[in-house]
Amino acid sequence: MANCATRMAADTPAGFAAEATASGEASGYSESEFLAQLGDRVRDTRMLRNMSRRELARRSRISERYLAQIEAGKGNVSIVLLLRIAHAIRVN
Repeated sequence: MANCATRMAADTPAGFAAEATASGEASGYSESEFLAQLGDRVRDTRMLRNMSRRELARRSRISERYLAQIEAGKGNVSIVLLLRIAHAIRVN
């Protein structure tokens, strides 16, 4: 077991902790903070492109309600949905 933990620590990129705390967050890393920053980025980019949330929802095939949750930092979004959002914003 120690070998596995040592190997994981060695394979972990700088800036990411290998062990999670009891609250489910890795040391020095906050999932809720990450999701809040991600939501801010999605909203800011959408607004920079003069795109309504409804239009982004239509183009990305994600519900407007779920996009609102993502922008509020409350939606735990998958990589596939992020790709759809990015593509929909970029195509504008």
